[in-house]
Amino acid sequence: MSAKPTLILVPGLLCDAELWQAQSTALGTDFEVRIADTTGADSMAGFAQAVLETAPERFALAGLSMGGYIVQEVLRQAPERVSHVAMVDTNARADTPEQSENRKRMMGIAEAGGLDKVVAEMLPNLIHPDHLAVPEIADAFGRMAARLGVAAFLRQQTAIMNRIDGRPFLADIAVPTLILCGEQDALTPVKVHEEMADGIGDPAELVVIPDCGHLSTLEKPDAVNAAMRRWLARKDG
Repeated sequence: MSAKPTLILVPGLLCDAELWQAQSTALGTDFEVRIADTTGADSMAGFAQAVLETAPERFALAGLSMGGYIVQEVLRQAPERVSHVAMVDTNARADTPEQSENRKRMMGIAEAGGLDKVVAEMLPNLIHPDHLAVPEIADAFGRMAARLGVAAFLRQQTAIMNRIDGRPFLADIAVPTLILCGEQDALTPVKVHEEMADGIGDPAELVVIPDCGHLSTLEKPDAVNAAMRRWLARKDG
């Protein structure tokens, strides 16, 4: 009997395996689910290399937010190894100068011992307003951030600020692709997901989940799981 295919899930900024917990459980019956380490490098190239060094020869790959930036870099480094790709609540563009300046400001707050202040500032932009009063959703980001800590946050923000514009490379993607986002995603709105789907072309399915913000895997896990099951069932090649 053959081993299960591998699905690698890549967390976003200040997130860990808890971001993908519902998907790991739902898809773990059919896939060997692995969570990528996004704490040890300070560049997208470094994060992608870490994924590839521990991955099997061929695997399915999904990333949310910063995880989506890492997914794009994996595809640029080793496209032949990826059977399916999902980019969730993310973006193919580089940072704007204004975004980079805001990241530097938050890095300064964190370095001064204010990681909890960073979490409090970020949270309203990460989840739908209705979910701010739902503890099992609203508290998850703070738990993950506390586990990752300041040093990892600084490395991640450095990598994000220095990422390239990935839009010219989207047309090279030729495997079953899912582009998914919350309809009320305040950080990476629907229009940037439409841009990615249009840039990829025929292999890409765009799914927009209503009443959902940026952390869709936590906010609407059943809808995300259903979309991922459809995506993973598509024939590779």
